[in-house]
Amino acid sequence: MNEPASQIFDAQRPGLLRVAYRMLGSLADAEDIVQDAWLRWQGADHAQIAVPAAFLRRIVTRLCLDHLKSARVQRESYIGPWLPEPVVEEDWDDDVTLPLLLALERLSPLERAAFLLHDVFGESFEDVAQVLHRDEAACRQLASRARGHVRMARPRFPVDREQGKAIAAAFFEASQQGDMTRLGALLARDVEFHADGGGKRPAVARVLHGAQEFLRAQVALARLRRAASTLVRLTTINGLPGFISQEPDGLLQTTALLIEDGCIRAIYVTRNPDKLHHVH
Repeated sequence: MNEPASQIFDAQRPGLLRVAYRMLGSLADAEDIVQDAWLRWQGADHAQIAVPAAFLRRIVTRLCLDHLKSARVQRESYIGPWLPEPVVEEDWDDDVTLPLLLALERLSPLERAAFLLHDVFGESFEDVAQVLHRDEAACRQLASRARGHVRMARPRFPVDREQGKAIAAAFFEASQQGDMTRLGALLARDVEFHADGGGKRPAVARVLHGAQEFLRAQVALARLRRAASTLVRLTTINGLPGFISQEPDGLLQTTALLIEDGCIRAIYVTRNPDKLHHVH
């Protein structure tokens, strides 16, 4: 291996960050994991490593599994609905959408790792077995169970980028104007609304189900609102159409929309300031 170790690691860093983010749902935690992996890479015998990318991916996955043991306890005490940190298009073009990340969150750490390593990153089950310290048959079962859970989370008909942007703009405008008729026309009957304030900012304390429940909440919010939100920009958030807005309290929030058949099927609003450090 003639290439300097630092150059090899830097070339792998973006991919390692993707692995860690998809495992943890947190960019800040993912960056810490990758930094820890860098320290371990410095102490490794590079002459004995045939495929650095696979070696580093194994390190990151194992570090994530260790992290998830403590993170699961913290997640149980989280206030209100939990959403992964939003990743906007300008920062990172990610093909793992918010619904899929939420589905991964419901898996066990081992199921999540097996699914991501094999189905997303194309690792062989032989390599997955080495990472997870399980035999190949067990890893196949882990990935199969995970696949069944996440199958429904994949968008059936991905929306065209321009159509998604137009629907996101119409959603923002109608919600700010309090036009419930126009807003309702954009929604699927079984729409879901997720708002993550993390106890740091006001947010709906549970997931809302159905257009009528969401619209009632919007009417109540409109009565309390003293000033309008400002649209910062339309963008793509974790693979979904959406927008960044500045709220009356001066802080940013992101809104991502799952759109199918021209209707909004789910709305994901991140308000927790701890999750918005990467959003500008």
